[in-house]
Amino acid sequence: MIWREHRTLLTVLGVLLAANAIFFFTYRVQYESRLRALDARLQQAEDDLQRARNKRMQAEQQLASYNKVQADLENLYNKTWSTKPQRLTALINELKRMGAATQLDPNSMNFSQAQDKDAQKNGRVGTSIVTITFSVHGSYQKIRQLINLLELSRQFVIIDAIHLGGGGSSSGELTLDLRLKTVFKELPRSTVVVNKEM
Repeated sequence: MIWREHRTLLTVLGVLLAANAIFFFTYRVQYESRLRALDARLQQAEDDLQRARNKRMQAEQQLASYNKVQADLENLYNKTWSTKPQRLTALINELKRMGAATQLDPNSMNFSQAQDKDAQKNGRVGTSIVTITFSVHGSYQKIRQLINLLELSRQFVIIDAIHLGGGGSSSGELTLDLRLKTVFKELPRSTVVVNKEM
């Protein structure tokens, strides 16, 4: 038969087939292991990328939070606690307006001031605390109305102390001694500019 006549050729073909089969299975196993390694590296890279994105989002949120705090502080210093020339007159006018609205106009107001001396020495923006004291006489309802207006004021005012006493008359009038505090921004000495008109 034919296979006996072509035994050499068939043997060579069998050897080649066996070699090809061995090479194919070996290559396939190596290829699959390489493919799995590449998949693992891809998964690791995607995980690293996601962690980096999360860190970036956290950093952006921290930066936005920092910027908001900085803007709030600037607003507090420049508007709410602005300097005495910018706000003291408005504060006194508002206190007089509240007194007129409640018919408890104070006869006189006393002012005292305490400054942050460390900030002035170091050339930083500091604060000064101004204490305002005054007395009024009136009915309990009007005194409550005055205190309510002080608490609702848009000015930065702290009710530091209240003393309520009898007016000593039979009309039922009470005496209210109030001590208010407010904070003003104090500029460092080096940045204070004096305008002189010639």
